[in-house]
Amino acid sequence: MMPNRFRLSLGVVLVALALSPMVRAQEVKLGSSVEGLLQAARDRNPEIASMRFDADAAAERVAPAGALPDPKFRTELRDITRMGEQNPTLLPGRVGSTRYVLMQDFPWMGKRGLKREVAESQAQAARSRAAGAWVELAGKIKTTYAELYYLDQNERLSREILDLMARLEKVAQVRYAGGLAAQQDVIRAQVEQSTMRNELIALDAERRQLQSKLNALVGRPTSEILAAPEQIRALPSPEQVSFAALEGRARMNNPLLRTEESQIRAAEKNRELTYKNRYPDFNVGISPIQYRGSIKEWELMVELNIPLQQDSRRAQERESEAMLAAARSRQEVVTNQVLADLYANVAGFESARRSLALTTESLLPQSELTFRSALAGYQTGKVDFATLLDAQRQIRQSKLNQIKAGVEAQKRLTEIERIVGEEQ
Repeated sequence: MMPNRFRLSLGVVLVALALSPMVRAQEVKLGSSVEGLLQAARDRNPEIASMRFDADAAAERVAPAGALPDPKFRTELRDITRMGEQNPTLLPGRVGSTRYVLMQDFPWMGKRGLKREVAESQAQAARSRAAGAWVELAGKIKTTYAELYYLDQNERLSREILDLMARLEKVAQVRYAGGLAAQQDVIRAQVEQSTMRNELIALDAERRQLQSKLNALVGRPTSEILAAPEQIRALPSPEQVSFAALEGRARMNNPLLRTEESQIRAAEKNRELTYKNRYPDFNVGISPIQYRGSIKEWELMVELNIPLQQDSRRAQERESEAMLAAARSRQEVVTNQVLADLYANVAGFESARRSLALTTESLLPQSELTFRSALAGYQTGKVDFATLLDAQRQIRQSKLNQIKAGVEAQKRLTEIERIVGEEQ
């Protein structure tokens, strides 16, 4: 009979062996959808983790900024020889007197609140920077995923065309054997197949590069396997992606603009704090004095600094005004750039959408009809092989244009989401 410990260890091993294929399947499935990649990046990307820690650190500075400084305690042993009557001693009960001083610094009214508000604005700016870093990373992942999807679709289309050219080669061989076509038709079909195989090699190399880039963005080793992208996101309606509908949301949610707004608030509070420095800070102290074994005297102390260095303070005030003006100017620059980028990407999205619709509804059906007509004409000897190849290239180009337009729309949508700071 097996010992309990051995049975337990064997059970753990069997469970691990049973779960390992499931874990590997989940890892391999990563990459099939952009949502899975985004979730993995949230969990793994070290840059995002670093920005979050920076934001957490900035948030922890708020409470200390508005707190009072630590009190101070001082002890003074007076007349340690008692007018020469004894040897020096450090015992409080044997010296002439012992003075205990407890002191607390108090800034002028309102300074602590302003310091706390400055720290809160800086913490908000740090959170906005973290949000901006995530939006930038998510945009890169979405764009790379769309490019990988394009390569995958291009590769599938190339393999379909390769199979088609193999069938056309057989048709050309049959016609050549019957004396109805020249041998050149067979050779041209073989050349086309070789060209397609060469394109497949280039596409595979480019796909590996994009997978490596995508792994790095997610935070995985670059050599890890990614599943083939299955589909791209559905495009929103034209009403949802219009400049009029998005401008207000961009002004409100764009991470760069939110960061600049926080910086302006911090500069405004810092300016108020600088003007508060015209007034003195206080130091209040209480001091009991011990004679022998008892407290016989109490002293109260009030200390304040005298703000006499007016030139220095005026310079600091002018500095705070200049920093506030600079923050407002930066916000204006960022706002103009954000809105310009939004307008350009909305226009690009609309253009890609119209191109996709035109290709899908008109060019692609016409190309397919032209190819079928050319194939039938070649089989009956009404058209030559060059015309058939041109029709095949036209249908391939139409399908590529359809994929490109869809991917371009995805890229423009990703940029719009980055600018607006939210999903569409």
